[in-house]
Amino acid sequence: MPHWIPPWPAALPDRLLLCASALIGLCVAAVLAAVAANFAMARASGAVSERRRSPVATATMLGFAYAFYVMIHRRIGVAPVPPSAALVALTLAGCLLVVAGSAVNIAGRLNLGRNWADQVTLYDSQSLVTTGVYGIVRHPLYASLIWIFVGTAMAYHNPAALAAALLIFTPAMAVRARQEEALLGQAFLEYAAYQKRVGMLWPRLPRRA
Repeated sequence: MPHWIPPWPAALPDRLLLCASALIGLCVAAVLAAVAANFAMARASGAVSERRRSPVATATMLGFAYAFYVMIHRRIGVAPVPPSAALVALTLAGCLLVVAGSAVNIAGRLNLGRNWADQVTLYDSQSLVTTGVYGIVRHPLYASLIWIFVGTAMAYHNPAALAAALLIFTPAMAVRARQEEALLGQAFLEYAAYQKRVGMLWPRLPRRA
C-alpha cells in the first residue's frame, strides 16, 4: 500500500459491512415491495393483445437472487484480504450502485404503470414509455437489477458473485429485453428510432458531432 494511504482500523470494515448490509437490505425490500405492487396492478391492466411465455420472469429472477444471496452469505469465492482503504472505497461504491439501481428500478415501475407484466405481454391499451428513466435506458427495470447485483458483489468484495451477475444474470436480462422488443417493434413504428437513441441496458454515450 502506498505510504500516503493511511491504514484502516481493523474493526472499521466490519462496521462498514454491517451498515452496508442494512442499506442493501432496505433497498432490496423496497424493490420487492414495488414488484408486489406491480403484480397487484397487473390484475387491472385490461385485455391482453398478445402474450409470450419467457423463461426469464420474476420466478427465475428470484431464483437467481436466492443463489446470489447464498454466495454472499457463505462468502463463496471470497479470498481473505487485510482491511484497506481500497476495500472501503469498493464497499462505498457498491452501496452507491445499489442505491442508484433501486431508485431507478422503482422509478421505472412508476413510469411503466399498468404496462408492466410478468411475462412478455402487449395489452390492448399498451403505451410506449420513453420518458423518465426510460429516456436513460430502454429497459431500466432489468438494467437496475444488474446494477443492484453488481453493486452488492462489490460491497461484499465477492468476485464469484460479481462473475455470476455479469456472466449469468446480465445475458438473461438481455434475452428478456430482446423478447419484449420483438413485440414492441411490431406494435409501435417509432420504436426503431427509440432503439437508435437510447441504449438497451446501459446508457448510450452521446455521439461526437
